[in-house]
Amino acid sequence: MFVTSKLVRALPKPALFKENLPIVCRLQSTAAQSKTVEKDGHKEKAAAQEVNKSFVMNLFKGATMVDQVIPYPYVLDEEQRETLEMLVDPTEKFFNECNDAALNDSLEKVADDTMEGLKGLGAFGLQVPTELGGVGLTNTQYARMVEIVGGHDLGVGITLGAHQSIGFKAILICGNEEQKAKYLPSVASGEKLHVFCLTEPTSGSDAGSIRSRAVLSEDGSHYILNGSKIWISNGGFAEIFTVFAQTEVIDKKTGNKRDKVTAFIVERAFGGVSNGAPEKKMGIKASNTAEVYFEDVKIPVENVLSEVGAGFKVAMEVLNNGRFGMAAALSGTMRYSIKKALDFATTRTQFGRRIDSFGTIQEKLARMAMYHYITESMAFMISSNMDSGSKDYHLEAAISKVFASEAAWTVTDEAIQIMGGMGFMKDTGLERVMRDLRIFRIFEGTNDILRLFVALTGLQFAGAHLRELQQALKNPAANMGLIFGEGTKRAKRAIGFVDAPQIEGIHPNLSESAAILSRAIKAFGYTAEGMLMKYGKNVVEEQFLLNRLANSAIDLYASIVVLSRASRSLNLGSSSASHEEKMTKVWISEASDRIQLNLTAIKSSVAHQNFKDLAAISKELCDKGEIVTERPLGL
Repeated sequence: MFVTSKLVRALPKPALFKENLPIVCRLQSTAAQSKTVEKDGHKEKAAAQEVNKSFVMNLFKGATMVDQVIPYPYVLDEEQRETLEMLVDPTEKFFNECNDAALNDSLEKVADDTMEGLKGLGAFGLQVPTELGGVGLTNTQYARMVEIVGGHDLGVGITLGAHQSIGFKAILICGNEEQKAKYLPSVASGEKLHVFCLTEPTSGSDAGSIRSRAVLSEDGSHYILNGSKIWISNGGFAEIFTVFAQTEVIDKKTGNKRDKVTAFIVERAFGGVSNGAPEKKMGIKASNTAEVYFEDVKIPVENVLSEVGAGFKVAMEVLNNGRFGMAAALSGTMRYSIKKALDFATTRTQFGRRIDSFGTIQEKLARMAMYHYITESMAFMISSNMDSGSKDYHLEAAISKVFASEAAWTVTDEAIQIMGGMGFMKDTGLERVMRDLRIFRIFEGTNDILRLFVALTGLQFAGAHLRELQQALKNPAANMGLIFGEGTKRAKRAIGFVDAPQIEGIHPNLSESAAILSRAIKAFGYTAEGMLMKYGKNVVEEQFLLNRLANSAIDLYASIVVLSRASRSLNLGSSSASHEEKMTKVWISEASDRIQLNLTAIKSSVAHQNFKDLAAISKELCDKGEIVTERPLGL
């Protein structure tokens, strides 16, 4: 059946759809963008259908867009590779010989000599252009460097990352030339640290509820900022802050006043900036975390980032731009944990045999290696896409953060399990890593929110496709190709035939895995469309279903990434090609089973009843405020 006008009217329109998204999920769909064109001397608005090359975004239409994933990208030129080679060895040596992660953890700060050494390495300005005093690394080069840091000390990693991955990143990607020239040289040298101030006591995932406020002075020369921010990494000693605050904005069309978030560059030297004591945390103790207060801080108008009212866009650009670095760092962490487990498993003897000869240990080690392989592959694929000029990577970056943070936790947990009591001991080092890892599923967008971001943004993109079909139905004679094509696809689905899109460019050894993935992509697109058709704009309330759709998208992206990377290794005759081939086959085989279970749950009446019961159980717990069930002994 074709989509009826009534049904399409129920689909989420972009503006309405975004209003129902969690605030950190709102990104404008790139399914159709408008642009101004010249015609007969007059400026007109024209709809520009731009091809979105995001693999994940296109999954929601059941399409296989492989431009950014096949072949596995490699973007370093000879000069960039030589630069990276010159940096890797001294950085590895520094962390092996000069940084003491356990000491930093016990001191609850990065040791002073380590901080000075990092400045000498240029570690505080890795992506600042060389003409402004930085190292000038590409995203791919940066990914390799943070991988080293993540393999040695996540506390140091947060200190560096809070400064440059999100701290001065707003100036780097949204600042004007004057702002860059004024601030980047001092932050690149590490002379001054820069931090990102978004979260408030009442504003976590819902960034729209920010209460900090900046009021324009009567003479229009400066803003007066009041408010506070919590859990600010490096907040206790930073000198420069990217601060987000509500400002009054006048709508140019209506003349009405409304509050919108604006991003500012704030210096401690402006006066009125103070901070609380360092927070006591479960992990990343070496990094400073503090509350920051702003009291009547005068900010020159030239310190507005981008434009007044564009703060939310600035925040999202910064967070989206920096997420791939988290995957790179955590791939380094996983290498560390896996090496610890391997060293133990290959030397520990029990029951007259080395424990690596037991199937249980073998399965743990193999899965740990697969998690690492996927995380590493995601990080460098996304960084390469960004270096190639792609703007269509936001969903992939979100997935990499979710996957990496959960994979690293699992890998380290299994490493401790393999080592048994020894893994639990502080001197082994994994106890600290485990504590440090826990925050990664929370900050820079909780994994729960990012799953909704992936699902809802993808559904919005797919919804635009269905609206296009509805428009075509208004003029059938002029759109027979589109209508007939859609009708054929739906007829095939109705009789259970799925015409899976073929994935090209895959090594013959992996052709069967590619076929499995193709079928999964088609089923995913069909399910996403079904959700839109059934729930329309109300799909935003179906979080039980959205989470399963997001988990399927994560499995699909992980599968295409390793399929692509293993194909490249096989084509090049890499020494590890056979090893990569095995991991890829196992991953895709098992991922397809998980995808099928998740997609089935979205449509299953039994699963839906389970979801209702789970919601009721939760409500009963919350209503009572404690465990509902009576004690077995009755007392």
